[in-house]
Amino acid sequence: MQITASTVSLTVDDVAASQRFFTSHLGYVEQAAADGFASLTRDDAAVDIVLLARGIEVLPADQRDQHASGLILAFTSTGIEDEEKRLRAEGVDITMPLREEPWGERLFQIKDPNGVVIQFVEWATPSDPAS
Repeated sequence: MQITASTVSLTVDDVAASQRFFTSHLGYVEQAAADGFASLTRDDAAVDIVLLARGIEVLPADQRDQHASGLILAFTSTGIEDEEKRLRAEGVDITMPLREEPWGERLFQIKDPNGVVIQFVEWATPSDPAS
């Protein structure tokens, strides 16, 4: 088996709101869309995203009413200080401000209109080499 791409499928209440958020603020473009469905992609290593409306009949009955919760969509990138400033200037609510963990992880979080948690991570040199 050879995996050629990775996609995360998120079940949300308002597909259009999440689609606008990901395309307006995070550089995604629409690959395909229909009522209750959107497929988004980027030209880099980011995971593709499929948005499905909660209750949509293409899902098995036991999955239709689930909601994307308890999930953190994490993007490892560079220059996250500038990214946080850009998103803040665009009016995106920073739900966890930029911070650095002792083990060298720098991160901040935002949420899309459906409550999907998006985390940006950049690895730095740990502040305590003994960690």
